[in-house]
Amino acid sequence: MISLPNGYHWLHLKTVDSTNEEARRMAEANNPRPTWIVADVQTAGRGRRGRAWDSPTGNLMTTLYLPDAPEPKLAGQLAFVAGLALEATVRHFLDRQGRQAASVSLKWPNDVLMDGKKASGILLESTQQDKHRRWLAIGLGLNLTSHPEDTPYPATDLSAYLSQVPSQLEALEVLAAAFERIYQQWKMGGFAPVLQAWRGVAHGIGSPLVARLENREIKGIFMDIDEKGALQLQDEAGETQVIDAGDIFFPENGQNG
Repeated sequence: MISLPNGYHWLHLKTVDSTNEEARRMAEANNPRPTWIVADVQTAGRGRRGRAWDSPTGNLMTTLYLPDAPEPKLAGQLAFVAGLALEATVRHFLDRQGRQAASVSLKWPNDVLMDGKKASGILLESTQQDKHRRWLAIGLGLNLTSHPEDTPYPATDLSAYLSQVPSQLEALEVLAAAFERIYQQWKMGGFAPVLQAWRGVAHGIGSPLVARLENREIKGIFMDIDEKGALQLQDEAGETQVIDAGDIFFPENGQNG
């Protein structure tokens, strides 16, 4: 058993196609309970933009199912809440074993980096269930024991830094507590305090980056994150580009796209 914040349930599955798909099934069954879904194995895990998500046993693969989600504009802000919760989870385990020297940061829009290498991923999915209710699935993956090798950016996992790697249930317990703490801050204070905290651990502000969008690529300097959570990039012509969605790469970290 694990301890979760009040009001949350949890579902532990040995095998599932995708924890986000399990959340969808919960919504279709009108399940009214906020639930953390965790799986030992995913057979069809997916990441952003429909990409396959590598799901080996030992890593944390979980989805938070929220039966009553905010409107889409506000729901998108929960990706930043989730990113901060994952970052806090990684820091918790590093600090517990005295590994403060490791650099932990957040890559826009929501990846945790350890020494510039990707260790996590987040996928939000939401659907209008009926005219009165919208549900939200916040899928989170954290590399605990292994990481993929064939990626366009360097990746890592906690086992590269820790002598004792937490189990996925240990990691889920810490993650759920961190998410609830930041989620309540968001509910009480809005997006501004979340964004301020996010900027404080953002990776690469002031550094060169490449932004890959649907139909073009922009090179420039990562200037800031605006009040809506969009990335502000100064392109090679000196113009400010506002990017709401896309993939970004930092050449100095070997992220060449």
